[in-house]
Amino acid sequence: MMKDKLVHLLNTCINHSSESDLLALSFVLEGMQNKLLGNNGYFIDGLLHMERKFDKNSCEITIPINPVLNNSLEIVHGGITATLLDTAMGTLANYLLPEGYGAVTNQLNIHYIAPGIGENLRCKAEIIHQGSKTMVISGEVYRSDGRKIAYATGTFFIIDRKINEA
Repeated sequence: MMKDKLVHLLNTCINHSSESDLLALSFVLEGMQNKLLGNNGYFIDGLLHMERKFDKNSCEITIPINPVLNNSLEIVHGGITATLLDTAMGTLANYLLPEGYGAVTNQLNIHYIAPGIGENLRCKAEIIHQGSKTMVISGEVYRSDGRKIAYATGTFFIIDRKINEA
């Protein structure tokens, strides 16, 4: 039943789409496919086509820019930039914690500097402070021409995963 509904929805979208709409639809479907094939661990990673790199003090995530990510001004939506920052910083926080612990966002402060345009966005997160109950992490987002488009700091609570499983 669900498969029939999805096939009908997809056919309707394809039959009523412009070339630009089809490009956006392809981007979303390829992202879902990446998640389902195990190329990305989470749906948000797949949908945004995230590529991650780690070293012991930083996390870097790159995403391609596609019209599906844009706002009405045809620049990357601020919420997408915020998601990229939160994901890179949260990934770094979780990467640094010992097994059995996780980090969740407590506060995210973002300064938008320039429009998100070009071919891709690259976000780099670095640790500022790691305590026993919280972590503070900074993040910067750059567009493909090298210009910084956003700067953020985030505070993350450190939680015991076992407590949340009960």
